[in-house]
Amino acid sequence: MVTRVTHSTIQRSTLANLQASLAAGAKLQAQMSSGTKISVPSDDPAGAHDLLRLRSDLRAASQHERNRADGDAWLATVDDSLRESLSIIRAARDLAVKAGNGSLSPDAREALASEVEARRDELLQQANATYSGRHVFAGTSKDPAFGVTPPYTFSGTAAATVTREIGPGTTVRVDADGAATFGTGTSSAFAVLDQLAASIRAGNPDMAADLDAVDGRISAMLEQVASVGARHGQVIAAKDVLMARTVTLKEQIGGIEDIDLAQIVLDVQAQEVAYRGALGAAAKVLQPSLLDFLR
Repeated sequence: MVTRVTHSTIQRSTLANLQASLAAGAKLQAQMSSGTKISVPSDDPAGAHDLLRLRSDLRAASQHERNRADGDAWLATVDDSLRESLSIIRAARDLAVKAGNGSLSPDAREALASEVEARRDELLQQANATYSGRHVFAGTSKDPAFGVTPPYTFSGTAAATVTREIGPGTTVRVDADGAATFGTGTSSAFAVLDQLAASIRAGNPDMAADLDAVDGRISAMLEQVASVGARHGQVIAAKDVLMARTVTLKEQIGGIEDIDLAQIVLDVQAQEVAYRGALGAAAKVLQPSLLDFLR
């Protein structure tokens, strides 16, 4: 059976091929101008699926880095406050040792007692330290951790801790337990310093009990310093891990969607040559015009 090829058949076939060549050239031009190989999912369904997953991972890594930076700032605030608190309470202890000199006059003892009370006020400021409007020793409570007048009531929520997720399944506590650090009630560091000031004023020759109470608060603070330091180190170390993960994810995303500019330029030029060649061939094949059919 002989297949009849008409002029219109050749025309439709030629035009379809020209359109396909033009569309391929337009696609290459779009890739070169946008810099990406995937503009819509239909360009590469498997690649588009991988891109969605990788971009989701990249957003998660970016959020973890923001959490880590916030946690770093929290723990730095806590660490600074703890170190300053230790310096303050040790200075108060030194004053107590100085007051052990039985030859001190009442005026000298009063001066030392007033200085101890000044240290107590400084310690209260550290205990109520804040970061971004939040009290770092009060847990999730919005109130100051401690009252500024006796009995220096602890208003924090020790059981409700402030945490930050710094990686998949990795959560770090970024606040500190104010009750464990400074104590509560009559055993709080502030009450201990009040008692120390009272003993100095009274000229108590034996302040061993007062010094033991101060030493107990110093030990509690040192324990918190160690705990906060360990957590702070974990948060700082997470920075390099998150940075490396972010770089890896960006490289993987680029490997899927980024074009090879040198190659795409060559492909565009080759497509232009092919299109011009197709136009030239079509001009030779489709030479008859309407006047040729009317003769």
